[in-house]
This record gives sequence, structure tokens and C-alpha cells, in this order.
Amino acid sequence: MRWGRLGDRLHRAALLLAVLAAVVGGLAIAGLTWWLLWWFLGAKSETPNQLDLTKIALSVAAGVGGAVALVVAYRRQRDLERGRFAELFGAAARQLGDADAAVRIAGVYAMAGVADEFSAPSRRQQCIDVLCGYLQLPYDPVAGANHLVSRAESAEEAGTKVERVYQFRQNDREVRRAIVRVIAQHLRPSVDISWSACNITFNGAVLEKVDFRDAAFSGRHTSFAGATFIGPSTFERARFDGHHLTFRGATFRDGPALFDHATFDTSRIEKREPAGIGTTFADVTFESSVSFESAAFHGPRTNFSGARFLGARTSFQEAEFRAELTSFERAVLDGEHIAFDRAEFVGPRITFTGAQFLATLTAFDEARLGASNRLRNRGTRETDFSHAELHGGVRFPRAVLGGRTVDFTEVDFFGDISFLGTRFAAQEIHFDRPRAWVGTHFDWDDAPTRKPTSVKPNPWPPAPTSPTPPV
Repeated sequence: MRWGRLGDRLHRAALLLAVLAAVVGGLAIAGLTWWLLWWFLGAKSETPNQLDLTKIALSVAAGVGGAVALVVAYRRQRDLERGRFAELFGAAARQLGDADAAVRIAGVYAMAGVADEFSAPSRRQQCIDVLCGYLQLPYDPVAGANHLVSRAESAEEAGTKVERVYQFRQNDREVRRAIVRVIAQHLRPSVDISWSACNITFNGAVLEKVDFRDAAFSGRHTSFAGATFIGPSTFERARFDGHHLTFRGATFRDGPALFDHATFDTSRIEKREPAGIGTTFADVTFESSVSFESAAFHGPRTNFSGARFLGARTSFQEAEFRAELTSFERAVLDGEHIAFDRAEFVGPRITFTGAQFLATLTAFDEARLGASNRLRNRGTRETDFSHAELHGGVRFPRAVLGGRTVDFTEVDFFGDISFLGTRFAAQEIHFDRPRAWVGTHFDWDDAPTRKPTSVKPNPWPPAPTSPTPPV
């Protein structure tokens, strides 16, 4: 209470000083104006009309006084708006913390209304942070539709009976769905008041059956790091064009994840920004099917390093990878079907180093991996599959391996690996020192002299560095 009174006194003192300064400044300007008018006009006249000069000076002073009044009115209005924001924000926050689910849902829409009413970026961001923060609170999906507010359990520990009481946010699933629905609606192009320019943070959140279709994430940072997506999750035709997008460490389970026709463009990043900026799906786990069909990746980095694709089907069909660095380093591509059909990897550097292709079928049909300088300003310097594991069925029919170098050094080829119909257009393609060489097929298998000179090593075929295991 003491600090509140002291703050009010300081605020009133600051306002009084501002008004006094404005009044003194106005009088000084009036006096200076009178003197200048008398000097320039009065000195050249036979008899200076001091009464007229005084009227002019007073008019100037009146104008200054009006400006002072406007300043005071502006500050008063600003203080009223600040007070109104604090009042509405506090009321909505109290509703969000209520034990009753209906009151909390009302609080969701009340907080959204506050964000819409106050357009100042900091205030709108504050409201969005509260809504996102609610989703980051601990949440048990099994108890998400529970009508109870508490549960008591008895247990015996060290011969003593212990009773524990667990508190629940009643019917919290509906509240959380309301938050996601409100945020998604405010990110779509058809909305009257857009939140697209704000930061969206769902770090560690549990998100059930989310629908961000057609949403535009244009804030500086958009983060789903460590989030858990349960059930179908759709980001179809979504646009991510802020400075930094991350799904690092997120998990998708119990339903497909759809990113069809999504655009990931972090091209606005400045050169001095840290190396972690860009589009990041590093260490993400897709336990169910996932689709990035016709998605487009631009900017300095597209990072799928350490990602695990474990669903029945993973599709990057007709996707465009145009980032300066596209990385699937150490990624695990498992399941029944991995599709890179007609995908284009045309950035300066592309890496699948250490990746594990373990699916029943991994298809690069008509894909382009690497672009020449003639097709791009700088072309692709390197497409790197070194130390990868190509197991199961992996095929590259009518695919183009282009750019400066394509590196399959120390790759483990074991399965049905087909380069039949592949176009080897890069300046150099290396298959040196394979760890295993089982089940590989090339167009020149029956006539080694037809092998392109750009394909190494010579002589052909390369000798594996490890003993060939029995088939």
C-alpha cells in the first residue's frame, strides 16, 4: 500500500512538473515572440504599435496554452486507457483462473476481446502470452474431460497410510480447445483484427486435435518446442514467415500431421542473427503419418536433423527445399513408405549425413537433388549422404543428382537400392568406401564401361570396408 501511494504521488508530481514546464515554456515563447516582433517591426516604424504586438504575443501564448491543454488531455487519456486495460486484463485473468470450466471459457473470449480492443503491440502480446501460457500449464489428457475437481488416493508408505489429493481443472480440454480455436481464428486472413504479427509460444504445451489451417505466423518468433500434439494436427496452407520457427523436440502422436502446401520462409533474417535462427524441426518425433506435400522451405536454414519419422507414411512429394542449408542429418526415416517424389532440393548445401533410411520403401522418383550454376545463381555446392544407412527399399528412378558434388562416402547400402534411371548430372559423385554394398543396382551393372566418368571410384564397383553379412 505504501508503494502504491508513493507511486501515485510521483505520478502526480511528474504531471505537475510537465504542466509547469509547458507553462513556463509558453510564457518564454510569448515573451520572445513579442521582443522579436518589436525588434523587426517596431524598430522600422515611426511609432511602434506596442498594443498590436502585445495582442500577437498573447495569441501565440494562447496557442501554447492550447498545446499544453492537449498534452494534459493526452496524458489523462493515456492514463485512463492504461487503467482500463489493467482492469479488463485483470478481470479476464481472474476468469481464466476460476475453478469452473464455463467461467474459464468466458475468460478465454474476454482475454481475446482485450487483445482486440487494445492495439498497442505490447498490450496485445501480453494478452496472447497469457492464452499461450495457459496451454503450457501441466495437463493430463486422460483427465481432460473429467467433471471432478479433485481425486483422493490412499497408499501405504513405510507402514503408514498416506492419503493424497490431486486437484484438477474441471473439463480443461474444452477450455484449451477454445484457446487454440481463438488463436487460430485470429491468424487467418479473413479475420477483422489479426494477431499474425505477434509472437506465438506453445513451448511444452499439450495440444489436442489442433487446426491451424490457413494460419499466418508472421511474428518474430513462433515456437512449438517440446510440444505434444495428440490426434490429427493440421497446418495445411499455413504460412510461417517470421524470423524463427521451431518445433524442436515436439512429438506428434495418435493421428496424422498435415503440412500440405505450407510455406516456411525465414528469408527476412539478417546476417548478424545467431545460427539457430530459421525453420527447425530438429529432434521432432512423428509417431503417426506426416505429410509435407507441396510445402515450400526458404530462408537460411531448414533443419530436420535428428527428426524421427516413424508413421506408416511420410510424404514430401513435390516439396521445395530452397534454404541455404537443408539438413536431415541423423534423421530416422522409418515406416512403410517415405515419399520424396518430385521433390526439389536446390539450395547451396543439402545434407543427409548419418541419416537412416529404414522404411520398406523410400522413393525419390523424379526428385531433383542439387542444382547447377546455370539453373541457380550459386547452384548447389554439396549434397551429402555420407555415413547414411540405406536399408530396405530405396530407389532414385528418373531422379537428378546435380550440383557440384554428391557424396555417398561410407554409406551402408543393404537392401534393394536402385539407381536405375538416375541422371548423374553433378560434377562429381562419390560412392567411396561403402560400409556395405548389398542389393545395389545401376544402369551399367552389365557394362561397367557405360558408367559416367563423374561417378567414383575407379575401378568399379567399390569394395566395402566391412565384411558383407549373409543375406
